[in-house]
Amino acid sequence: MLLLAVDSSDKNGSIALAQCGPGDGCNLLEVVQLFGGTFSAQLVPQIAALLGKHEFGKEDIAAFAVVSGPGSFTGLRIGLAAVKALAEVLEKPIAAVSLLEAIAAAGGVRGRVLAALDAGRDEVYVGEYEIEAVAHRISERLVTQAELITIAMGQTMVTLDRKLAELARTARLPVEEIRRPESVAVATIGWKKILSGEIVSPEILDANYIRRMDGEIVVKAL
Repeated sequence: MLLLAVDSSDKNGSIALAQCGPGDGCNLLEVVQLFGGTFSAQLVPQIAALLGKHEFGKEDIAAFAVVSGPGSFTGLRIGLAAVKALAEVLEKPIAAVSLLEAIAAAGGVRGRVLAALDAGRDEVYVGEYEIEAVAHRISERLVTQAELITIAMGQTMVTLDRKLAELARTARLPVEEIRRPESVAVATIGWKKILSGEIVSPEILDANYIRRMDGEIVVKAL
């Protein structure tokens, strides 16, 4: 089955095309990079070119995987809109993949893992997972850097950000500093979700920005 995976959550993104079988593995055909955040102009033409290069049409796509957040407001919206439109027309399943889940899985660590991603303004997106054959989400939330160290106790932190990695090392916490996972990782996670029936419809698919609730912001301001 042909799987198309999209990550538009950062200023640079990527698209992966993979052949996936009845097991949980996928054979990557190609990854195409998206640059500069101009996804509205690049995404659909790049998908069409990628399919054409491998002699496929859009009707050959059997499923989609897409990063649903956290990340760039505009980038996420563009990527999700493209996948929504294609999946609705083709009537194919979608797996929504958290960027934090992809980070946690990329650390190569089993057991309790905390994925950490800089959210700006001294805040951090954190995702707590139990990593076995797949990642089981415990929670995802937005915390301060000060809160991060307390939350990370007893877990291995996995992060893309050098400053957060150094913060963990200073606190003598185990940490894995990794490169940002590309859409091929999204394809692998997404395929496992599809096999397990963890799919969403185009109507339900939405961005997950993991922001604090308004009430929490008001309380902190008082």
